[in-house]
Amino acid sequence: MYKVQTFNQIAARGLARFPEDSFEHGPDVLNPHALLLRSHKLKESELGSQLRAVARAGAGVNNVPVEECSRRGIVVFNTPGANANSVKELVITALLLASRDIVGGIQYVRTLREIEDAGELNALVEKEKKRFKGKELMGKSLGVVGLGAIGSLVARAALDMGMDVLGYDPAISVDAAWRLPSEVRRMENLPSLFAQSDYITLHVPFMDATKNLINSDALQSFRRGAVLLNFARQGVVDEQALSKALQSGQVNGYFSDFPSTLLGSSDKFYSTPHLGASTNEAEENCAVMAANQLVDFLQNGNIHNSVNFPRVTLERTEGYRLAITNQNVSGMLAQLLALMADHDINVIDMINKSHDDVAYNLIDIDTPPEDELIAAINAIDSVLNVRLFD
Repeated sequence: MYKVQTFNQIAARGLARFPEDSFEHGPDVLNPHALLLRSHKLKESELGSQLRAVARAGAGVNNVPVEECSRRGIVVFNTPGANANSVKELVITALLLASRDIVGGIQYVRTLREIEDAGELNALVEKEKKRFKGKELMGKSLGVVGLGAIGSLVARAALDMGMDVLGYDPAISVDAAWRLPSEVRRMENLPSLFAQSDYITLHVPFMDATKNLINSDALQSFRRGAVLLNFARQGVVDEQALSKALQSGQVNGYFSDFPSTLLGSSDKFYSTPHLGASTNEAEENCAVMAANQLVDFLQNGNIHNSVNFPRVTLERTEGYRLAITNQNVSGMLAQLLALMADHDINVIDMINKSHDDVAYNLIDIDTPPEDELIAAINAIDSVLNVRLFD
């Protein structure tokens, strides 16, 4: 029986993906094989001795101690793309709010609630509506920084609204490139994108390379009066530098999913309270994807969408399967195969891949390995863990 401890409220559709006859799941599960969470800040003390995987029902893994998991041979999964449509729709909403003072108009009408005469109300509205006049998005330019699952959807939606879309992503994957509409103009560098964009939307992960990506130097390249949208991560924007740009008029508005104590007093700052993935559909999609990944990993050893392990999938054959995690050092595969040969084990099929400092092996064999062989593999200094599937 596989045991999965859950944190936060996990959508029922996701939990239903765990086979009842072979999985136990819930917040009170002890000594779990896997953890399934959303926003819970995972502590290293919660990484138990039997733990093999952590799945985050969401794209970011800032709340998971990934480096420590890697050191212990624990696979960390996320669910890229599962909440992409939800975030895309919020970004498009922000674009519309940025182009017309809809928020101001709504707030103004609310001040008129005490007027009971319809004629008086209509006359006042007609007189004052010019205060909230905006502009259309059609014909304006949108710079999309990051062309992954969300960025490509935003780009497509903007094209459908008649916008000129510029894109920048030096690390775009083959799959993402296939998803990207051909009408998107690929830019060679960020300053060129900034200088040609009326609106700029960020869709990059938060890491050392993207911390304060939008800084004082970047803001100087912005077309004066441009609007910045950030529904990626708060840390990709240097808020101190942005505050100055908002005050000077270099940037005419900042729409973000991250409330800020520094920017909160600016009337050019509009924030939602982390609503990017807060739809029923996104929560269900993330939970289903996370659960499916855990089931395939725990039952078959396959790895999809891991942030610290390589993608490894191998169709099951008859016989037995070993999943071996080791430090990514030379000569390990030869050492493993030599041990199996010494124990008269015939290898039917296998796959070996690495990611940074971690290597992962799936090896299908035709006879059950003796405890002596498992112990010998575990005794190798570079081996982090061994699992047997039958």
